[in-house]
Amino acid sequence: MTAVIRQPIGRFAPSPTGPLHFGSLVTALASFLNIKARGGLWLVRMEDLDPPREVPGAQSEILTQLAAHGLVSDRVVLKQSESIERYEAALQRLIDQAQIYACDCPRKRFVSHYPGYCRDRGLALESVHQHALRFRIQAPRISLKDGHLGNHVWHPNENLGDFIVKRRDQLIAYQLAVVVDDIYQGVTEVVRGADLLDSTPYQLALYQALSEPPPQFWHFPVVLGSDGSKLSKQTGAPAVEDHQAIQNLNRALEFLGQATLNSQDIPSLLESAITAWDPRRVPRLLGRT
Repeated sequence: MTAVIRQPIGRFAPSPTGPLHFGSLVTALASFLNIKARGGLWLVRMEDLDPPREVPGAQSEILTQLAAHGLVSDRVVLKQSESIERYEAALQRLIDQAQIYACDCPRKRFVSHYPGYCRDRGLALESVHQHALRFRIQAPRISLKDGHLGNHVWHPNENLGDFIVKRRDQLIAYQLAVVVDDIYQGVTEVVRGADLLDSTPYQLALYQALSEPPPQFWHFPVVLGSDGSKLSKQTGAPAVEDHQAIQNLNRALEFLGQATLNSQDIPSLLESAITAWDPRRVPRLLGRT
């Protein structure tokens, strides 16, 4: 049987919790170059599933900032808030497979590894108490060959726990939403920060449960601030200045281990960056700005 060749599709999926900062620009550029170097499509998706954390106007501001840096989605920007029916359909499929159970444990009680306390309690999936819903990890071993960081293995009984797919407040959780989105959009590779590596086994478990092939993952270094913490909107990282787009892009290229370019306009800079892109030159360690 001839293998089906999938069109290369990558994506950048920011949360509209504030404007684009340098760390986000690095991730956007890396995902753009990595897929464009193979002639693929680059998509932008808005992860707007957590209204309390969103900043009014951030979505349009992020898109404007990306466009100012020549980074424009090849398809219509998908918003997670408009995809609830797909998430609920996937959740129902998992429920029908008996891979979901209700949980009333406080999230703060288990910071990392959830021991499966509610697995066999038989709590109602639909309850006036609005229980959270967890996915039951059954694989004894989950492995990944990361495009940048190499081989990783997780053992659910040791360092993974059943994870929430629908929150107590009835919002769809990140792990399920991102997998359903990537399946729907035909994403073949995911380039993101190394701080999200620990999310990958949960997503791989969902891909297997939904009988879909996972994308190739690439986890690149995240940008650190002067205090050694991850540069983020939550820590007050400043927005990138659109009028300094060429400088910003060259600074991002330098962070990614690529040669800076002497182009006078953004289209030619990006064209040269795509041609010269070499992911093997991207550092493996976290880096300061």
